Amino acid sequence: MLHAENLKGLIIFLVVAGVIVPLFHRARIGTVLGFLIAGVALGPHGLARLGDSYPWVHYVTFDDPKRAEVLAEFGIVVLLFLLGLELSLQRFWQLRRYVLGVGLLQVVFTTLAIGLTVRFSGGVPPAGIVLGLCLALSSTAIVMQLLTEQHRVAEPTGRIALSVLLFQDLMVVPILFIVGLLGSGSSAKPRGIVDLIAPFAGALGAVIAILLVGRFVVRPLLHSAVRTGSRDLIMAIALLVLVASAVATGLSGLSVALGAFLAGLLLSDSEARHNIEVDLEPFKGLLLGIFFITVGTNVDLFAVAPDIGWILLGVAVLMVGKAAIAYGAARAFGVQRAVAAEVALLLSQAGEFAFVVIGVAQAGALLTPRLAAGAIAVVGLSMMATPLVALLGRHLAERLRNADHGRQEPLPDPDEFEGHVVIGGCGRVGQLIMRTLEAENVPYVGLDTNGDTVGELRAKGHAVYYGDAGRPELLERLGADRARAFVVTVNNPRAAERMVAAARRINPQAPVFARATDSAHAARLVALGAVSVIPETIEASLQLAARVLEQLELPEEAIDQRVAALRDAEVGRLKAGEGA
Repeated sequence: MLHAENLKGLIIFLVVAGVIVPLFHRARIGTVLGFLIAGVALGPHGLARLGDSYPWVHYVTFDDPKRAEVLAEFGIVVLLFLLGLELSLQRFWQLRRYVLGVGLLQVVFTTLAIGLTVRFSGGVPPAGIVLGLCLALSSTAIVMQLLTEQHRVAEPTGRIALSVLLFQDLMVVPILFIVGLLGSGSSAKPRGIVDLIAPFAGALGAVIAILLVGRFVVRPLLHSAVRTGSRDLIMAIALLVLVASAVATGLSGLSVALGAFLAGLLLSDSEARHNIEVDLEPFKGLLLGIFFITVGTNVDLFAVAPDIGWILLGVAVLMVGKAAIAYGAARAFGVQRAVAAEVALLLSQAGEFAFVVIGVAQAGALLTPRLAAGAIAVVGLSMMATPLVALLGRHLAERLRNADHGRQEPLPDPDEFEGHVVIGGCGRVGQLIMRTLEAENVPYVGLDTNGDTVGELRAKGHAVYYGDAGRPELLERLGADRARAFVVTVNNPRAAERMVAAARRINPQAPVFARATDSAHAARLVALGAVSVIPETIEASLQLAARVLEQLELPEEAIDQRVAALRDAEVGRLKAGEGA
């Protein structure tokens, strides 16, 4: 039965998700940081402190966030399940080098570094070991959500980050076992070899059982459900596999998130994979939002205020140290500088598992209350800083990538060019233009700011150079004043506008053709002097309309005339908007 208290928390969360977080998103801060800050501000250590003095505060704050912990943890479970669906067992096996290599080095050396730092700072030995073990792990939920929002899970950065996080999940059993052993006290009876091996054997047995049951029971069952065509039945089986796998790993001492990931791997090759992804995706975002809010509610800024200087120093040392170790581990296994740097900064925070370990350590008298409170604050603040650190990592990676691959041949003498086409942006669309010009023996030269793309195209013999096509001096070095035409295909709308303006200023006689992201962008490009602008959405719609008419068996000439008329009408509308 639903209680008004539970509904109050749900309403506040929906307000945060629908009003406050979009403001952070528009400010390019990201939804993760928005939820974290909302948790701090509206949690029991934030505005809820004023509830006794101002009763109305009780109705707008999360004064009992523990009610939502189950839903919050289920958000992580769904996230890992969807990641497993996207990966597949074959691709996971291909990542084993990074899972067992980069992941192992990162955890071992980070644990040693943190443990020694705590020890030399005056902490007792058990405290150094406990904090080293729990702070070595990173936040799977935050890192993978950031990469998912950017659609970069399948890129090298996403694959290597996921590999390290998977190894960290495998370390849950050893860490809990070691902390429990330390907390048992010196008076505890000596443990035999069977007692030491039993937890690991149980965990391994659970993983093997999940894989076998999935292979011989779940897949045939899901195949039968697909044949019925019932979406409800398919989703019921998928959720059963997800929950059962998570429970199995949880009971064996492993992370429930690891069980969810294994469940996703089992279903990754099924014919229902995409249907399951589409149905679960909206719930994943909302459930993770609850998780991030509960993380924020754990940060008590008032309690740690007397030690805030040391805590902020601890956050900085932790993130810098973890990033340096993760970077070294990635480079040791041949990861490129740019990817290694971004992965290192992405994994520099402490993870949600640290809250569990610190609680267990407190119960075993391994940490003093003051040290435990400070450690929790360091964990929470490092998680809150991750979206901003990740943004820094992405910019750093881009600079390193350009430095590694941007050292192309120097720009040629402008006199070498005559009657050519200048292409700004050498991505998918730009390369298609290049192939078309080559087929007609029309000379061209291209500019792009992606060092990897420039390096690959130059290796294939294309006349492509590194640089911003919106810079007039670069266009002049490529003979823009003698060019026959300009083609603008860059993805960034502002960069496209700069190139159109620069091309018209340098060579007003040459026509400028441009790709636009939408109608509004197209209107701005036309206003700057582009003679032909094709909005991506409109051209795709025209092509789709042509295919529909073909299937309806209309004459090809009639189809061409209709599509051309529609295109002319759209271009005329854009020009009319320019005049307005």
